[in-house]
Amino acid sequence: MTTPDRPPRQSTRPEEPEQASPAQEEPSLFEKCHRFFDPSGDYAKLKQADLYPYFRPIEESEGSRAVMNGDELVMAGSNNYLGLTADPRVKEAAQEATATYGTGCTGSRFLNGTLDLHLELEEKLADFMGKEEAVLFSTGYMTNEGVLEAVAGRGDIIFSDKDNHACINAGAQKSLAETRRYRHNDFDHLRTMLERAHAERPDAGKLIATDGVFSMSGKIARVPELIDLANEFDAALMLDDAHAIGVVGEGGRGSASTFGLKDEVHLITGTFSKSFASIGGFCVGDRDVVEYIRHEASTHIFSASMPPSTVATVLKSLEILQNEPERLDRLHEISDYMRDGFRNLGFDVWESETPIIPVVIGDMERCFRFWRELIDQGVFVNAVVPPAVPKGQALMRTSYMATHTDEELDQILDAFHKVGKKLGVIGTNGHTTNGQSTSADA
Repeated sequence: MTTPDRPPRQSTRPEEPEQASPAQEEPSLFEKCHRFFDPSGDYAKLKQADLYPYFRPIEESEGSRAVMNGDELVMAGSNNYLGLTADPRVKEAAQEATATYGTGCTGSRFLNGTLDLHLELEEKLADFMGKEEAVLFSTGYMTNEGVLEAVAGRGDIIFSDKDNHACINAGAQKSLAETRRYRHNDFDHLRTMLERAHAERPDAGKLIATDGVFSMSGKIARVPELIDLANEFDAALMLDDAHAIGVVGEGGRGSASTFGLKDEVHLITGTFSKSFASIGGFCVGDRDVVEYIRHEASTHIFSASMPPSTVATVLKSLEILQNEPERLDRLHEISDYMRDGFRNLGFDVWESETPIIPVVIGDMERCFRFWRELIDQGVFVNAVVPPAVPKGQALMRTSYMATHTDEELDQILDAFHKVGKKLGVIGTNGHTTNGQSTSADA
């Protein structure tokens, strides 16, 4: 049956005049966002001059080499210390775990997100570090934030090195404990703080927290002095070994192991985003303390657990670290070679003791220009400017991996030499003073 076409039904409702919607005023909260992008500001000027070094996309990466904007570069700005991110065995382990478990856990460790792989990794990490227990976190940042929040609370005192990583500062703030920051590696200053705290609040819980290897300077913390102070004033000691595990110490066991004092440290934290070619973090220590952290750290309880592929990557990387100690030997050889190389060229590299080697440039603009010139020379490093480093000490943060070849190392040194002379960071006599050349030819 067919229905004849009918004209559209007309509304009987009277027409209302169209009203323009009032312009919505933007909240004042966002004013600072617009100021950041002001055409007269540093950000816009750096972007316009193609000197902005951050958020640059990497198109391909095979360990010691990477492709950016279609150009192949020597990668001297990665924390891939053991060179395992491109190792076929590591890739295969990640692929097999994905095939078995899927791509994610879709929940926290506390509920549905614990796999047998997580338990295996915790057991092997505790054994590797010579501690009773280990607990995993989804990132290294969340590890320190969660550990500090769990073990220190209102009424306790955290003593924190002023050069500590931001995650330690965030954890101290979140913990609600009182935080007292001592001058970097100044143990007289730390002693004074501990003495005052002991006199004023003898019953307060005390925790000394410090990087084991400082991420900008490459300097190893002076663990013996820290242990002595911790013991004298009944304080716990926590070392963040993000840049130390798989890098320094006996078998790559971290900063305290460098001094043979691993067993004397109460808590050691680390990350998987560097030597272990993945992402995530961990804390090791006495069983009761770690189990308490497992149940009290909000970043552990309320965050999705490490995906199976990342856990498998870490397990395989740990196995390779233990079976191939020559990687550590090569890493130390490279670090010494590059430190000596930069110093012989006249650069200031501070007191680096690790594969993190800072090359001081000076002011911020020169630092960014230096970074861009290195890209043109086929070398990628990281530009670091205040407040991450002191004013006037902007630097190229270089870092090395066990898989760098001698030819690549020499290419890096040659590029730094050319750019250093061109921009006047080093002169023909090869001398610098805090990133400023002393040469009349600069």
